[in-house]
Amino acid sequence: MNNSRFKGIALVIFGATLWGVSGTVAEFLFQKNNFTTEWLVVIRLLLSGILLLTYGLVKKDQGVREIWKDKKDVMRLVSFSILGMIGSQYTYFAAIKYGNAATATILQYLAPVIITCYVAIFSKKLPNKSQVAAILLAIVGTFFIITKGNINSLSISKEALFWGLCSAFAGALYTLQPVNLLKKYSSITVVGWGMLVGGIAFSFINPPWKFSGTWSVETVLAVGFVVIFGTLLAYYCYLESLNYIQPMETSILGAFEPLSAAFLSVIWLKNPFGISNFVGTACIILTTIILAYAKKDEPKEETCENIEKDKLKEYS
Repeated sequence: MNNSRFKGIALVIFGATLWGVSGTVAEFLFQKNNFTTEWLVVIRLLLSGILLLTYGLVKKDQGVREIWKDKKDVMRLVSFSILGMIGSQYTYFAAIKYGNAATATILQYLAPVIITCYVAIFSKKLPNKSQVAAILLAIVGTFFIITKGNINSLSISKEALFWGLCSAFAGALYTLQPVNLLKKYSSITVVGWGMLVGGIAFSFINPPWKFSGTWSVETVLAVGFVVIFGTLLAYYCYLESLNYIQPMETSILGAFEPLSAAFLSVIWLKNPFGISNFVGTACIILTTIILAYAKKDEPKEETCENIEKDKLKEYS
């Protein structure tokens, strides 16, 4: 393995792990210290957006300013900020609040299945055998996670299930929605402005100064971790890894996110995680791997990931 490839693999594993750990840290804030979902979402969006855009300006990314000169792009950005960015952030944190980080992160990993179904419907093309197998595997995995194998009962609350599935749909929307913007601008520009505009919009629902919870040295460090390590650094590592390895590989190695969330949730917060949870997790992670390999065998399309990678090469 050459040094560049090793660097890419290390970056995506580190970034995915930070995402998973930040979910468990958010669970600690919600369930142990009575922080509200709304406050953490607005703070994360505002601070992360400012930090990403500052980084873009330091790197002399012209798109940070140029994106506001085209009315169509402005409308697309506002739409992405409200529907994609706020939607994915809020539903994920709500799923953590009503359940736990492990379950929320795993259910969010159903997004590739939703994207596959969406593409099949709108392209009027039936999924291939690999995609059908992945969809069925995802259904089996979800069944084990939410019922522990007992069809007559739910192992998680209805609220956790609802928000977990919503986070999967929001994740799919977040992936599909900004494709046109990513054709013209870097990911730093699109996501940075998406977070900042989303944070400003969400401030009308929950102003950043409207806070409830328990402040301590631990909670200050936890909020800082979610914003800096769980958002800014994790996102940077993921994007940087695309310069060294293929998007298919980043999709597969991204499985470290639910694994790290599950591991820390069990070890640190003492959440139960039985055999059925392991089976369900394995099924959904395997679903992502199958879809990634199925995508590799198809002709290259102008997907969000391909556009993102091309833009990053140009950006560097």
